[in-house]
Amino acid sequence: MKKIIIIGAGVIGCSIARELSRYDASVLVLESNNDVACGTSKANSGIVHAGFDAKPGTLKAKFNILGNPMFDRLSKELDFPFKRIGAMVLCFSEQDFPALTELYQKGIKNGVEGLEVLMGDKVRELEPYVSDKVVAALVAPTSGIVGPYEMTIAYAENAYTNGVSFEFNKKVTSIKQSGEWIVECEDGSSYSADLVINCAGVFADEINNMVCDDKMKIVARKGEYMLLDKTSGYIAGKTLFQLPTAMGKGILVSPTTHGNILLGPTAVDVDDKACTSTTVEGLNDAFSKACMSVPTFNKRMVITQFSGLRAHNVDGDFVIGMSAKQGFYNVAGIESPGLTSAPAIAVHVAKEVAEHLALGVNADFNPIRKGIKQFSTMSDDEREKAIAENPLYGKVVCRCEVVTEGEIVDSINRPLGARDLDGVKRRTRAGMGRCQSGFCTSRIMEILSRELGIDMQDVTKFGKGSNLLIGRVK
Repeated sequence: MKKIIIIGAGVIGCSIARELSRYDASVLVLESNNDVACGTSKANSGIVHAGFDAKPGTLKAKFNILGNPMFDRLSKELDFPFKRIGAMVLCFSEQDFPALTELYQKGIKNGVEGLEVLMGDKVRELEPYVSDKVVAALVAPTSGIVGPYEMTIAYAENAYTNGVSFEFNKKVTSIKQSGEWIVECEDGSSYSADLVINCAGVFADEINNMVCDDKMKIVARKGEYMLLDKTSGYIAGKTLFQLPTAMGKGILVSPTTHGNILLGPTAVDVDDKACTSTTVEGLNDAFSKACMSVPTFNKRMVITQFSGLRAHNVDGDFVIGMSAKQGFYNVAGIESPGLTSAPAIAVHVAKEVAEHLALGVNADFNPIRKGIKQFSTMSDDEREKAIAENPLYGKVVCRCEVVTEGEIVDSINRPLGARDLDGVKRRTRAGMGRCQSGFCTSRIMEILSRELGIDMQDVTKFGKGSNLLIGRVK
């Protein structure tokens, strides 16, 4: 059986792993962190882009247009949150109207369906909270929103149940070819494969440059965000963009799939690929520009802020394909619209790899994955039934998001389950509410300690070096 190693367990690596599990092969995913979705996939806008911004003829345009319509089916198969709510690009002056028209024409050339330009009053009929300064908007009904880390987890779980293996805390330090490919990790472990797929996000250039004479440069582009409480008073219908710049799609205002409002991101290139700190300057910039779109925002409704890193290829487009070194396949520079493109990229890569290795079909492939039952969205009858089946569903642990002990236990014990507080949070939303874990942290730690059979002192927030307790007192 042919052996394949995927480096990186973000949405790209996990989606490719799932698509490769359709074939008869031994697939292993190596991830430097202790869980899936720990990089860009956990900290982005969660927008399923319509495809009007990408330059026609690029891989970004191609895979954006192919990926967008796949979300309706995939969200049902894999049970992750997705809503096709549409989007608007706002224009604030008549001088910028030609740029809006150009964006419309670009979208038409890319094949985006349903695009329409509306003038000011028509815009406010659709979105009453939009600023009076808006003179026009490009409306894209095929745009949507998705839970990015939930999508990644769903892909990973389905890949796992279809035979894919995952190894965490495996930072790749060396890749050599000696008949087979030999991938060595920082902890001294090594793995062999017939083919290696590089999905390492902001570190994809470093992985490529271990192997290929054709060097690559990926820049970490940091974006800072602010998240508003569900009771912010702003009722959002569509995602609101501003006209894009050379650095990206600009500051957006968007509902999330769980009812919060997201503001951001900024765009600043940074040297440190592990730098996810936020700054006063960046957050103030995000908030002030968001208020250009919706002037009624109040900072008191901000419940958290965070930043994410985009893998910006200096050449400007995705890098997808076999390198000059046969058997080493790059999927690199996957910045926006990478999340939207991921399903289509995965199908494309899996097909090419399967043809290259002459893989047979996995007759036992099962495309269906069921997520964790969410107590907060159940009807009263459904809640009574859930509690009757498992009394732990009657014990609310996170009051803000109404997450029960039953959900938390499920998140730990299911395939590729949570191993820390952030893992529980991404799978259940426990700790994502107004108090930001102030109430439920200690209880979740107790559950993690019990279910994993570890001491409370060994429970971490996000893996090695993030312990919350340092000792015991008498």
